[in-house]
Amino acid sequence: MAEGITLAEQGAIGKSFLEGLLASMNIVAEVGVREIDEETIELSVDANPPTELGVLVGPRGTTLQALQEVTRTVVQSKSPSRTDRILVDVAQYRERRVAALGRFAQQVAAEVRESGEERALEPMSAADRKAIHDALTDVTTVVTRSEGEEPRRFVVVSPA
Repeated sequence: MAEGITLAEQGAIGKSFLEGLLASMNIVAEVGVREIDEETIELSVDANPPTELGVLVGPRGTTLQALQEVTRTVVQSKSPSRTDRILVDVAQYRERRVAALGRFAQQVAAEVRESGEERALEPMSAADRKAIHDALTDVTTVVTRSEGEEPRRFVVVSPA
């Protein structure tokens, strides 16, 4: 836990910021706060129906990444020292994205196994690269590595 400000206080600051942002955008949604572990808090934005929340996610989650960074910056500005890890999710986008990337990774692993040739994937965010690496950790027939420089960093899947 960060010194000076508790995880719960960080969550409250982030929640207040997101609620204000939603109100200014005329989006009716609920902001939930959940402690994932002793150093990580997740702020989740949900609405019923979730149709108007797409603007907060953006293409491939790019707007969501920016929203998370802005939220983290707001929380950091209220803290006398460092803050803990702050995640923002909208309409369970991250959960669905990780599942989709896991399915994609398994498909790529099968193609690499069949062809015997490595395959470089398109550049992706650190979170998406982690999802690919995690999805293939227990697959003994392939190995993964990240190459390139941000923001064009990508995963390579190779035969083991």
